[in-house]
Amino acid sequence: MEQKKSRFSVIMTVYEQAQELEKNLPAYLNQRYDSDYEIIVVDESSTDNTEDVLKLLKNEYAHLYSTFLPKPDRNVIRRRLAFTLGVKASKYEWVIFTDINYTPTSSRWLDIVAGFTDSNTEMVLGYTKNTTMRFQQFSHLDEAQKRLQKAERRKADGHKGNHLKCLRGKYDFVAIRKEQAHEALKLFDIKINGLRLLSLRLGVIWQGLLHNFNTTKIKDSGEEPTE
Repeated sequence: MEQKKSRFSVIMTVYEQAQELEKNLPAYLNQRYDSDYEIIVVDESSTDNTEDVLKLLKNEYAHLYSTFLPKPDRNVIRRRLAFTLGVKASKYEWVIFTDINYTPTSSRWLDIVAGFTDSNTEMVLGYTKNTTMRFQQFSHLDEAQKRLQKAERRKADGHKGNHLKCLRGKYDFVAIRKEQAHEALKLFDIKINGLRLLSLRLGVIWQGLLHNFNTTKIKDSGEEPTE
């Protein structure tokens, strides 16, 4: 009996990003995926025309939903609250945390991600560069704590650029089982001092050297992706 594909709730937060929504959101909405998925956009009180853009797109795409978080305060705790709202609004067993500035480079993006959400996996980190996607699978959330704390800390200094992207832990999206999503979001709140941050950086690099990455070459011409 063929196993059913995972169902996804893709969650992103936006603030004053109407242009990015117009440009990048259709790539999420037009996925060729033969199972259920939804896109949830949490608007952190934007004052541009974000609301209008979302209204227009929701008229066209029934699987697009949006919610609103009042009084923007650009810090990590705020971002956690926004993602928490998205998780509460979600209805599927897997959630994907991502950013509107990240654009799926294939209309089979969800199909590729689904291939790594097996019964033994609790969380997947995804990295994309050009036509290559790399994945790290974790059987338990605890195994990925260093990477989540490092990437979601208040200050993003030293976490930019594409050089050694995977080793540095600069992931583009997180796919996680919904029942573990709130535990993962708690890591967004942890304050990290300089010494602890250095330790995390070294730990992330060391973990990257030890942890196997699954690599997929993206083809978007109707062909299956190659590993």
